[in-house]
Amino acid sequence: MSTAVASAPRSGQVLADLLPASRVRDAALVVGGAALTGLAAQISLPVPGSPVPVTGQTFAALLVGTALGAGRGFLSLAVYALVGMAGVPWFAGGGSGAAAPSFGYILGMLLAATVVGALARRGADRSVLRTAGAMLLGEAIIYAIGVPYLAFATGMSLTAAIAAGLTPFLIGDALKAALAMGVLPTAWKFLNR
Repeated sequence: MSTAVASAPRSGQVLADLLPASRVRDAALVVGGAALTGLAAQISLPVPGSPVPVTGQTFAALLVGTALGAGRGFLSLAVYALVGMAGVPWFAGGGSGAAAPSFGYILGMLLAATVVGALARRGADRSVLRTAGAMLLGEAIIYAIGVPYLAFATGMSLTAAIAAGLTPFLIGDALKAALAMGVLPTAWKFLNR
């Protein structure tokens, strides 16, 4: 097993694969991805009329999945979710536990990180348009799980949950996708030099 970094990124790699391979590296990346998501969740702004705040958490989860790949991205978000359920206050606004109405979004992030990680392994993070598609799909997955969970947890109708847990976040999510569209392909261009 070689620990040398490849001179040029190959197809089928994600950004994390460019680091020397080892189990220690993988464990550090998984824990680091969970910590990044927890830190980003602390960037939290309340939304009037919604029990769900705007956070940096979704951006971090999608970035972690894309940069680490499906397996490590899944593990990273699983660590984030499990440690938060165990009581570490690193969910949005310093929350923890599975009883929060926004916990469904965390479950959605777990699946979304896995999907965007698999897409990144197929090159979805190497151009602006492909990155946009991967990020938008990831956001859709988060909402597809988060909004119904919000309705269930709060007793809202699905229409009310969409109004409180989806509509107010669309502009922010478009900005997060635009940021990812700049960061990820630029990182690959830089590394290809």
